Formats: sequence, structure tokens, C-alpha cells
Amino acid sequence: MTEGAQAAQADIVRRALDRARPEEGILTESAAADIVTATERDLYAGATDAEAREALIGVLTARIEREPRYSRLAAAVFRHQHYRDVADEEPGPEGIPETRYRETFRAGIERGVAADILDERMCEYDLDALADSLEPARDDRLEYMAMTTLAQRYFLTEGEDPLELPQAFWMRVAMGVALAEPEDERLARAKEFYDALSTLRFVFSTPTLFHAGTTHPQLSSCYLTTVPDDLEGIFDSYKAHAKLSKWSGGLGNDWTNVRAAGAHISSTGVESTGIVPFLNISNDVTAAINRSGKRRGAACAYLEPWHLDFPAFLDLKRNTGDERRRTHEMNTAAWVPDLFMKRVENDEEWTLFSPDETPDLHSTYGEEFERRYREYERQAENGEIDQYERHDAADLWRTMLTRLFETGHPWITFKDACNVRSPQDHAGVINSSNLCTEITLNTSDEETAVCNLGSVNLARHVADADDDGAIEGIDRERLADTIETAMRMLDDVVDLNFYPTDRAERSNMRHRPVGLGMMGFHEALLEQGISMASEEAVDFADHIAEFHSYHAILNSSRLAEERGTYESYERSKWDRDIFPQDTVELLEAERDREIPVDVTERLDWEPVREHVATHGMRNSNTMAIAPTATISTIAGTTPSIEPLYSNLYVKSNMSGEFTVVNDHLVADLDERNLWDGEMLDRIKYHDGSIQEITEIPEDVRERHRSAFEIDPRHQLRLAANRGIWLDQSQSVNVFFPSTDGSLLDDVYRTAWELGLKTTYYLRTLGASQFEKSTIDMAEYGRTQTRNVEEAGSDSDETDLPTVEDPTCDACQ
Repeated sequence: MTEGAQAAQADIVRRALDRARPEEGILTESAAADIVTATERDLYAGATDAEAREALIGVLTARIEREPRYSRLAAAVFRHQHYRDVADEEPGPEGIPETRYRETFRAGIERGVAADILDERMCEYDLDALADSLEPARDDRLEYMAMTTLAQRYFLTEGEDPLELPQAFWMRVAMGVALAEPEDERLARAKEFYDALSTLRFVFSTPTLFHAGTTHPQLSSCYLTTVPDDLEGIFDSYKAHAKLSKWSGGLGNDWTNVRAAGAHISSTGVESTGIVPFLNISNDVTAAINRSGKRRGAACAYLEPWHLDFPAFLDLKRNTGDERRRTHEMNTAAWVPDLFMKRVENDEEWTLFSPDETPDLHSTYGEEFERRYREYERQAENGEIDQYERHDAADLWRTMLTRLFETGHPWITFKDACNVRSPQDHAGVINSSNLCTEITLNTSDEETAVCNLGSVNLARHVADADDDGAIEGIDRERLADTIETAMRMLDDVVDLNFYPTDRAERSNMRHRPVGLGMMGFHEALLEQGISMASEEAVDFADHIAEFHSYHAILNSSRLAEERGTYESYERSKWDRDIFPQDTVELLEAERDREIPVDVTERLDWEPVREHVATHGMRNSNTMAIAPTATISTIAGTTPSIEPLYSNLYVKSNMSGEFTVVNDHLVADLDERNLWDGEMLDRIKYHDGSIQEITEIPEDVRERHRSAFEIDPRHQLRLAANRGIWLDQSQSVNVFFPSTDGSLLDDVYRTAWELGLKTTYYLRTLGASQFEKSTIDMAEYGRTQTRNVEEAGSDSDETDLPTVEDPTCDACQ
């Protein structure tokens, strides 16, 4: 590279860095010079301006682990490059000019409508007024991982040309959802919705962000189907599966109706091949669909453990055996009745049946299921049933847990807790959950359940230290306002949604369920200085979930007053004055045992009950806590209700690999003059853990326990206390830091005993990773650990642990 070319490229890098720096104010002149020099080393003769900026971003992102704020600096540089692509001009000396920013918004909407990408009604808004409402400074809230994810997957494009800058994206989503509002209110509602979205207080699920305002507004996240027991119905289900997946839906498919292998088929006089060959086809359909051109198809098959094919079902995800009997592209989940858990507990036998001979087992639960099940066992003993098998219940349970540990499947979900506590017990049966195990809605041959999701970001609602109106550290007024707006937006989605099948539309318009969730739970704890492993965290989980529930239900009822109740409201639990917290007692009565959670109302629920009694409910279901794998990245917070995976790790998703560092830990260490390169190396050496670094004060170590350093049973208690207040469920990952089968058994029995409706992935430590001193290691066991001094090697050679987003990020 010539000296002149080198100087020119260095100038490009300096100007790019200077434009980003005013937004951050974090670089000294010497640090800036060092970054420019490092970037020059990565360039080659003839590198383009864009490549120079890309090299600068590479240098900045490599330093995020040492200085987390570099993530926002890298985001600013990336954003400026994206601005060039959208506006076809360089940012000015002070960065992106606001006037031109607003012009690109108007031009993008008009261009999108002209290209038949956006609904023509989007041009009926007062675009000038909306452009004036944009807050470009809010772009600064988006970190590098958020910016790249949005640019690669979420911003609208026309061919290869990007149409949206970040605030234009949020406004487009807000406008698209506000199309459901009366014409004279749309402008004001769009501004209200934009404010909630652009401040990251609330974020819709991914399908809504993808498609809001477009000519194909498939905005729903989840679909639940029941597969019938006939050939035509099965292949109709494949067609529906493909159509639902095409538009970004994540699927939960109930297969329990389908007869088992060896069952008689009267029309042909032959024996059934059972569910496995059909599931293999379903697996291929799942793999073949590229949802919205942006994500792989994703589905989960559910089966009840009394089905004769259940042992074969447990092997579907294994990496050995006949590939024709494996479903590597599809998830599996067990839909477990209480009677099975009681049989396991009492070391009794369990009988497997084919559903063509025991058809009502699928449609019953609780005491009625137990009565019918015992009757079928009596019939089997008397020779009145052709196909059945006896198994030791505990042996079958151990096999389930062994497969779960080996493959991560089947997820364990609980049929009776879902149904007994369902608000819609009068309108059918819940036969499965969804792809991510947080949705619990009725399905049948006539109805495909649909749910529309979004999540409140708790981290954006932590109160200032001097806020007298705070409740458990949360700004209650701000959170109540966010929930009110979110519930209106979610209800609008029901009316706007493009439904890929008639059954989905019929179900959603009749029941209008929505799922308001939460994310940033762990970050909200960290903001308050609370360890997730503490009893204080359990109290916070209970209190914040009650507040969340209170306002979700109240605002659904307010919408009912304004818009009318949902069609199937009459005789629902809401209509009978039975709220989610009341159903814990119902589950106790059904099981004839106590659920060990404290159902104490701290808020005054009487006004909510009176409002529902007077005006009804707009939505059959109001709450569900989804995983938020992707939208929490956009919001820059911790996923869903999960603990931080590690204090330092690499996150891998469809947009690439990104270093994630716990900036709250960095701030705590920096405040104590403990944050430097040596400390970083030690944390890297310990795979992101700080529990064995004794120089760090104990209170800091306790506060920053990560996912595998918190007893999974404690995490289940957090979930159980939240679950008191939820009318649906929550995606509860189990982080298991051991290989002891008896302890795994205890964890999942605890989940059932606590009354959880569902669990999600079982996360285990990789074989190459080291278990840390966490929880009670006398119980969980401790592998040999190392320290830097003993190793005598450069810890920079130690790779950071990598975590991949769940394959089924469909929900969020």
C-alpha cells in the first residue's frame, strides 16, 4: 500500500471513529489513535471505504470483552455505514443529520407501498407528523449485536436495497399495528406505540416485527395443532404445517390421537405403522420450510406417555439407530398426566395403550382421566383391549430423563396443571403446548390455537434510587403504562393478522388469546444489586409477576369495555370469577396434595375483579413468558426470565458470533479497582465464572452467579412463584450442572411438585467445561478445577464458552 493510500484509508477510519465518538464519549485521544493504528494493520491496498469501516468494527468488537461500552461505539460505526446504504450519503461531521434521517423514513414508507411491500394504508398516515415524532437519539440504545441483527434480519428491503433506519423500523411496526385502530385515532396510537417500542420498554415477538405494516401481516408467533387419526387428516396436517411455517409461525403439534404401531386399520385390514413414520415426514416438512426467508422451520411434536409408541418417541432425537426413525430437525415433548407422576412416586406399574382403543384419554384430565385410565387397565386385564403393555413407571421415567440428558428431549410438560388452571376449561382441552412451551391453549380437529406475543423489558422499568413510587425496585407507574399500551397492541394484532389457515383464523377470532411476557428479569435484579440465587429474588419474582398479571388482566377488561368481550367468554373461569391465583387451590384439590407456593395477594385485586365482572375480558388468555432469544438481543437485556448464561461468553446466532460480557460485573469490579487485563484473563480462564477468584469480594461473587451456578431447583421456585399469576405458562430452561441421574430426577419431580405447567430445554455443561463452586457442590459433585498459577500457561489461549440461541426462536 502506498503512503498516500495508507493515509487516505487512515483518514477514513479516523473520520468514522470521530463521528461515532460524540455519541459515546468513552475514548481518550490515545485510545482512539491506538484503534486507528490497529485498524490500519487489518487493511490491504485498495480496500474500499466500506471495508475500512468493517475493519474498524472488527477492532472495536474485539475489545468489547475489555471495555463493554465499545459495543455501542461499534454499533455507531455500523449504524453510520447502514445510513450510507439507506440515504446514499455520508454522515456529516457530527454524525447522522436528523433532517435527512426523517426524510429517509418518509421515502422508505412511500417506496415500500409503491413496491407492494407495505400496505397502501401506510401512506394514508400524516407521514410528516410521524417523521417529526421520530427520536433519532434513541438509536444510541442499540448495541452492536442489536444493530447487526436488525440490519440482517428485520429491516425491510427492496431487493438488495435497505429501506429502514432503526427509528423508521420502530415507527413502521407501530404504524402497522395501529392500522387496527379507528382512523381518527391511528396517528396518535402510532405515536404511542412507537414510544413504547423505540424506548425498548416493550418489544413484539419476531413475526410481528418482521411483518407489521406489510402486505402479508402474519404477526402471530405460535400455532398449536391436533393431528387426527386418519390418513387424510394427517396429510392435511402436513399442509397446514407447511403453510403456518411459511409465514414464520413456530408449531406445537399434538400427535397423541394417532393410533400406535400394530393397531388394526379396519378400512384396509392391515396394521398401523404407528406415529414414528409420520413424524419422520413431519420432520422433513419442518426442515424444508424457510420461514419468511429468514429462519428455519421449527416445530415440536407432543405425545402423552400412555401411548404405545411412547418408548419409540423417546428415541426420536438420538444420534444412533435407524435414521428413518429419527427426527433431528424437530423437537419433542412429553405431555405428562399427574397419574403417571403419582405412579412413578409410588413405584407402581404404568400401562401403555393405543388411542384407537382408549379415545377419551386424550380429551380428559385430572380425576376424570384417572378414572377412565383405571377402567381401561381393568378392561385390559379382562382381555377386552387388544393392545397394551405394562411398564414399571419409574423405569419409563428414568428412560425419559436419560434421553433428556442425552439429547435435550423430550421436554417435560404437565398436562393436568395446564388444563386444571386454564381459563378456558369450558371450551375444550389443552392437548399440548407450543414450540417454546409457554403457550397453553385449547386445540381440536376444528381449531388451531394461535398466540400473539410480546415482552415487557423489566430492565427498562427499574426505578431510580430516590423514586418513592417504586414497588420492589420497579417504577410501578411506568410499568403499568407500558403494560396498558402493550395489551392494546397485542389485541390489535389479533384483528390485523394474516391467518394461513381457516382453523387458525376461526380459533383466534373466537378466543383472542395474547401472551404478554417479560424479559430482562436478571438484569432488573442486577440493577437492584440482588443475586438471582437469593430469597430476595424469589420475593421479587412473586411481586413483579403479580403486578404484571394485575395490569394485564385489568387492561384486557378495559379493552372489553371499549371493544366487547371475546366470543367464548361466557362460562370461562373469568366469567366465574376465578383468576389465575385462584387456580392453584384447584390444582391442589385435583391432586389431593399441597402445592408449596405462597398464594398471597399483595395488591388490591377487588377493583380488577369488579371490572371483569362488569365488563368481561377481551382476551381469553393474557400472559405467557416466551424465551425472547432474539428480541432480548435487540433490547440489549438478559433473555426472558433466565439467569445470565455466563459473565463472559460468545453468543452464536443467525447473525454471527458476538462476545457478551456482563457489564454490571465490569462496573462492580471497576468500582473496586479490580478490573484490568489480568482479571479479564482469569475470568476467561474460568469460562466466565468468578466464583473461584477470591480477590473478588464475596458479595460481588454472590451477585454475579450465572446460570449453572444457581441451584436449578431454586430457579424452579422462581418460576413457580411467577406461575401463580400466569394464565398461560413460561419457557423455563433447566440449567443442570451435574451428571448425576438421581439429582436430575429430583429436579424434574420438584418441577411437578411445585405445580409448574411446563419446562423447556435441559441445559448441561459441555464435557470440556469445568463445573464451578456453586450451589451445594457436595450434592452436585465437583470436577477437577484449575487456576492460572497452577496451569502455568497463557490463559488467552482458553476459548470462551459459546452458547447458541435455541433453534426455536420462533416465539421471540
